Amino acid sequence: MIPITTESRYNAMINLRKGEISREIFSSKEIFEEELEKVFTRAWLFVGHESQVPNPGDFFTSRMGAESVILARDKKKKVHVFLNSCRHRGMKVCQYDHGNTQLFTCPYHSWSYTTEGKLFGVPQFKNLYEGCLDKDDWSLIEVRKMEIYKGTVWASWDKDAPDLMTYLGDAKTHLDLALDCRDGREGGSEVLIGVHKWIIPCNWKFAAENFLGDTYHNVSHRSVDMIGIGPSAEAGAKGRRDNELEKAQHVWANFPAGHGVHSAIMPETWEFLDTYQNNPIVAEYFREAHAKRKERLGDERHRLVPFVGTIYPNVSFHGNQPRNLCVWHPHGPESTEAWRFFLVDADAPQEVKDFLRTYYMRYSGPAGMTEQDDMENWNYATAGSRGVIAKRYPYNYQQSLGKVQTTGPVAGNVSLQVSEENPRQFYRRWRDYMNGADWDTLLGRKDKEPASFAA
Repeated sequence: MIPITTESRYNAMINLRKGEISREIFSSKEIFEEELEKVFTRAWLFVGHESQVPNPGDFFTSRMGAESVILARDKKKKVHVFLNSCRHRGMKVCQYDHGNTQLFTCPYHSWSYTTEGKLFGVPQFKNLYEGCLDKDDWSLIEVRKMEIYKGTVWASWDKDAPDLMTYLGDAKTHLDLALDCRDGREGGSEVLIGVHKWIIPCNWKFAAENFLGDTYHNVSHRSVDMIGIGPSAEAGAKGRRDNELEKAQHVWANFPAGHGVHSAIMPETWEFLDTYQNNPIVAEYFREAHAKRKERLGDERHRLVPFVGTIYPNVSFHGNQPRNLCVWHPHGPESTEAWRFFLVDADAPQEVKDFLRTYYMRYSGPAGMTEQDDMENWNYATAGSRGVIAKRYPYNYQQSLGKVQTTGPVAGNVSLQVSEENPRQFYRRWRDYMNGADWDTLLGRKDKEPASFAA
């Protein structure tokens, strides 16, 4: 008999050539615990945005995997990411979502830490600890790697992880479309104050997979499209957003590290479409931004526009209408805490920011009409993954199997029709993480072909 190893088990669960994936990966507690150890301790994870901690002493409490972390800016304006856990007995040293402080003080035994993470105060130190406790050895636990990219803060617990730009690869081009200013200037985004947070009874992978470019599920949003919630709805436009992409060439692209995007290439004759008609001031702002973007980027580059994407493993983005980052924090095999960060240009007029805030919330988030459709799908898909009989039958990932090209209008493995090639690549990398693969494998350096043709 061939022994069942961890590697052979996950290879059997993810059958790329046949386009079949085991339901068990969406419901097993054992697999979930292994994900926390093998995926979320190694991959680069999105923590927050610099605009959330602009001043010395500012902090924002975030998460990495299932653990709480603190994004903080110290007195010297340096940004840090710490595990939100006292070194004495593990209590959270910060119980607020955000704020400003000089010290993080544990409410259990009052050990306190500076915004640099150093152990500062220990009650009754002279009587109880002097001579045996070296404060320098008991600082807050800091991530092994942290990088800031266009305001976004990313971190990894793996000292051997590649740098963030290597990890992102060509997916960076598409992420940039969500982070850059609307007029083509690099960077310049900020997070609207107030991160939406809610818990969904689903597996985190269903949500991450959806934003790889699952256009096939649009039937789920038919009711929202019929009533119209877009930024030109008052002018009679139906749908969730303005129909800017009607004549675009849609592209689905995936990248070696497991990222995937759905973007669009506008026609050469692309002229600005009247958008944001609910407010003439906002409409004029975007008209001017369109013209400046074309001038800055040129006739070719400005035609690539964003739609959605997922940076492996669990941060997704809407790139245009709306524009945001969403992190799918794992709570359990059947529980996900979603955090949505709404993005605007930092120097946009206040009227534009106020308009977008209202539109964004109407579209997505816990009360967003489109998001409610998605959540219902993910909830039932998760429930459908746990049954005794159900688990005997894999999920079908055969859509556009083999219809992918390695050269195309954008970098990556590209599909020009609705496709599940992006999730096939996502789960290919998921399988490699679960098998404990080295970084050359996780970065796709050993890939010989797109996921459709891989073993």
